[in-house]
Amino acid sequence: MNEHESLVAAIYEEVKLHAYDPSWPVAYATERERLLSVLPGVFLDVQHIGSTAVPGLAAKPIIDILAGVESMAVAESVTALLCASGYTTSAEFNETLRDRKWFMRWANGHRTHHLHVVVHGGQVWHERLRFRDALCSNPVLAARYAELKAESAEKHPTDRDAYTDAKAEFVRSVSRAA
Repeated sequence: MNEHESLVAAIYEEVKLHAYDPSWPVAYATERERLLSVLPGVFLDVQHIGSTAVPGLAAKPIIDILAGVESMAVAESVTALLCASGYTTSAEFNETLRDRKWFMRWANGHRTHHLHVVVHGGQVWHERLRFRDALCSNPVLAARYAELKAESAEKHPTDRDAYTDAKAEFVRSVSRAA
């Protein structure tokens, strides 16, 4: 599979959950260090978020990374450098986002990382960390989320947007209440 075919396969990859893998935090730490070396001084903080950051939780095997920058202007200014360092993005999708910029890494036809560049200390920054921390500290809440994820993946295996939308209200309620 050539690089273009690999990217196309990753973009259209099915929603498939995997049992928790203890290598996910290591994959995050490795990518965190790589990002900090690629863009020294740009990220004010870099955090592991999403289901791969919650021990024991099934997840799509994609490492979600939250990178905090000073402003959205800075987030926009790093697009070319991130794309030159192994990420890709959708300009059309990013135009719909006011509070973050989204990037993806892939290998062998599979997504490996999602990078969310947001204003450090802003609303999205705090909501994403509150959600992760709530799931890590509350096994009952994490179990409820696991059930919702499994139902959503079964119902929307080929529609990532619908899968994400099916979880949105739960994520909103937890991240704002935590």
